Amino acid sequence: MAKHVVSVSLGSSRRDAAAEVELLGERVLLERRGTDGDFQRALCLIQELDGKVDAIGLGGIDLYLFAGGRRYAIRDALRLKEAAKKTPVVDGSGLKHTLERRAVRELASLIDWRKTKVLLPSAVDRFGLAEALDEAGAKVLYGDFIFALGLPIPLYSLSFLQKLAFLLLPLFTRLPFSVLYPTGKKQEEVREDWRARYYAWADVVAGDWHYIRRYMPKDMRGKTVITNTTTEEDVAFLRERGVRRLVTTTPRLGGRSFGTNVMEAMLVALAGRELGEADYLRYIDQIGLKPQVLELEGQA
Repeated sequence: MAKHVVSVSLGSSRRDAAAEVELLGERVLLERRGTDGDFQRALCLIQELDGKVDAIGLGGIDLYLFAGGRRYAIRDALRLKEAAKKTPVVDGSGLKHTLERRAVRELASLIDWRKTKVLLPSAVDRFGLAEALDEAGAKVLYGDFIFALGLPIPLYSLSFLQKLAFLLLPLFTRLPFSVLYPTGKKQEEVREDWRARYYAWADVVAGDWHYIRRYMPKDMRGKTVITNTTTEEDVAFLRERGVRRLVTTTPRLGGRSFGTNVMEAMLVALAGRELGEADYLRYIDQIGLKPQVLELEGQA
C-alpha cells in the first residue's frame, strides 16, 4: 500500500495538487490541500487526517523562525501541530535548511556568487540559505523588514540581522501569522510598489515564492529566481516578466514543484519517524535531490 502524505496549507485552494511518486522502492501519494487562509479549517482538517495518513506537512506557515543557532516557535503553527496526536506534522524547515544550503554550493558552477547580488525577502524562515549565500560571498539584501513589516529598511549584514532577530523574534512569533505572511487569497495578489527597486538591484531573487511573487515588478529581464512550490501558472508568470532562469530546490512533479513541507513529510513517512539533519542529508543523497534548473528565456 502506498504511503499517504498530505500538506495542509493556509494558502489558496487554487494551488491544490496531487502526485504519486516511487522512491526507494515505495509508492507515495502526495497531496496539497489549501484552506484559503482559514486557520480553523486547517485545524479541523489536521484533526480529521490524524491517524489516517502517514505524515502531514504544514504549508503556508512555518513552525519555527531561525536566527543563528536559535529557533523560535510560532504560536499559531504550534496549535496546528498539536492538533495531531498520532500522525507526525512537519513544516519543511529541517529539509529546507539542509537542501537550500547544498543548493547554493551546487549552483556555484552556474552562478558566480562573489559577483552576484541576491535579494532574500525573508531570511528568518530560510536562515540556512542566508548563511550559505553569505559564506559563498554573495552580496545579499535581507528583506525581512521590507517584506514582512513593510518598512523600507534593507539589511546587508547577516550578523546584524541575527542580532535584531534575537531581539525581535520572541515578540513577532506571538503575533497572528497572517500579520507576517500572506495567506489565502492574499497569496494571489500582486502589488508593484516601492519594493520594486530592490528587485531591480538584484541579479538573483531567492527564497519564499509568495513573498517573491507578491511584489514582483513587471520587468525582471535577465534575473534568476530561486524558490520552490511553483506551478505551471507560476512559471508562465515568471516568463511574462522576462525572468531568465527558475531554480527550484525541490523536484518538479506533475508540472509543479511541491513545497519542502511536502517533501519533508514524504521522507518522514518513508522513515516512519521524525528525522534529524544527518537523516535528511542521507536521504538527499539516496534520492538524488538536486536543484532543478529551468531556463525560461527563448521559450514559448
